[in-house]
Amino acid sequence: MRAVDKGPYDSENPANPSNRRIAIILLRRTGRQENAKKETKEETQKQPHEQPQLPPASHRPVAGRRTTTRTTPVPWNDTRAAITMKHNRLHRTRFFFTTAPLSCPYLENRVERRVVTELIGREAERMNDALSQAGFRRSHNVAYAPVCRDCDACVAVRVRVREFSPSRTQRRVWKLNQTLDARECPPVATTEQFDLFALYQISRHSDGDMAKMDSEDYQALVEDTPVRTSLVEFRGARRQLVAACLLDRLGDGLSAVYSFFDPELCRHSLGTYMILWLIEHAHSLALPHVYLGYWIAESPKMSYKAAFRPLEGYSPEGWRLLGEDGLATDDS
Repeated sequence: MRAVDKGPYDSENPANPSNRRIAIILLRRTGRQENAKKETKEETQKQPHEQPQLPPASHRPVAGRRTTTRTTPVPWNDTRAAITMKHNRLHRTRFFFTTAPLSCPYLENRVERRVVTELIGREAERMNDALSQAGFRRSHNVAYAPVCRDCDACVAVRVRVREFSPSRTQRRVWKLNQTLDARECPPVATTEQFDLFALYQISRHSDGDMAKMDSEDYQALVEDTPVRTSLVEFRGARRQLVAACLLDRLGDGLSAVYSFFDPELCRHSLGTYMILWLIEHAHSLALPHVYLGYWIAESPKMSYKAAFRPLEGYSPEGWRLLGEDGLATDDS
């Protein structure tokens, strides 16, 4: 992957719409940092071990006296000084990269590219919140967004929870599945979950990359998360697992990361039911949105998302209310 320069990145406001297709180019600095790390390691190994020396008595804290420690800025190449710093300022730097062009999994004869950034450090959760509000999605410890050339078919969408009113069909699906027991669990993968996941992939997405995932890949999908993540299990009357939904808790809503269900229970419309459950759950938590990922008007696999209204889509102007035709309306 290589960095792409498309303008300045507003680090104070990651949700700024102008950041939607921007990547920070700091690769040259990255190379210098890596070289500095190697030199520092070699220099440290060569130096003999020294016992720490106490400061003069006049500079030592006195019991009962409040003391203040002043920190003097030091050069990054000063090894000893860098070791004593409480926080490495480089951890606040965010690197964005673009992926190599790949065949689009949703539209024929299209090429997909993404801008990605790693979610690490103490600010991973805050950054994930901000990027989600800017149309990004999370997978494992990475946030990504499409930056396909000459194509903007992928639209990040979210449901307005407070204004949501289920349709007649959705009310019927909700009533049909009231016997299911939903339980929110920690993000820990189990064999039972993977068996259902594999069955779902073979039945619904046999030609996709996720159909090739083994149990270790599934475990990484569930457990590799730097943010507040949970996995909701839906069980039938005999306590059998019939559906599951991996979700993130955001500052302004719930984000459906991935869901799967027993394909033999297609009459129950479990995919629709899980979204209805998320909307109800977000309402109980007083959260205003449920993020559903990307919606593509031309993709039949994505059509179900358009049924949950009011639905907002992310655009360069920010979040806009989508009409029945999928276009932004004036009432946003």
